[in-house]
Amino acid sequence: MLSYRSRLLSQKNIYLASLSASYIFSKQLSFNPRQTPLPSLLNSPLSLLSQSFKVAGISRPLLGSLRLNHSMASQSSPQSVHDFTVKDARGNDVDLSIYKGKVLLIVNVASQCGLTDSNYTELTQLYEKYKNQGFEILAFPCNQFGSQEPGSSEEIVEFACTRFKAEYPIFDKVEVNGNNAAPIYKFLKSSKGGLFGDNIKWNFSKFLVDKDGKVVERHAPTTSPLNIEKDVKKLLGIA
Repeated sequence: MLSYRSRLLSQKNIYLASLSASYIFSKQLSFNPRQTPLPSLLNSPLSLLSQSFKVAGISRPLLGSLRLNHSMASQSSPQSVHDFTVKDARGNDVDLSIYKGKVLLIVNVASQCGLTDSNYTELTQLYEKYKNQGFEILAFPCNQFGSQEPGSSEEIVEFACTRFKAEYPIFDKVEVNGNNAAPIYKFLKSSKGGLFGDNIKWNFSKFLVDKDGKVVERHAPTTSPLNIEKDVKKLLGIA
């Protein structure tokens, strides 16, 4: 077995080889085809990386393992809203890939907020207008802002559906900020940061998502849902 000192030296060599290959790769990507001939395969970044690992005393199986681990990490990272599974108001799993091909407006809602009446009213109007043209609203109750969503999931759904005729899906209560933030909200925030940081500022923050599940717009709580209508129409392809 390798001694502790040998393992440290090996790890250092791996790190230095990786830095060297990354630098070479960035240089190769920035070449001007009019001034510089295409590099040969023998001088490609991958070949140079392999050579760097040889200098570091690292075997090909380890290099292959590093490639595989990088590939697996890339594949496991969520690429769109469609990669997530959330809970509905009854606690059942909902795979958001069912919304592929639809334009989504994702909103963190609350029942006792000063913005509740205006937002719920206009969300219903927007939904009624475009629900048959590929538009969907996903509402996520959240009690993190002024404790203005204290009710149970059943109470929240009854409130929205009875008072505001909400027909769009209302999901299980989530947290949108902090260590316990729902994964879907971590993704939304990382995709589109806010004016003063990534955190959700208040109830009824809005994320507009295209048909491929990519976040294209983020709107403040005070933005009226009807003011987003033109962006919804654009994503739907409606003149």
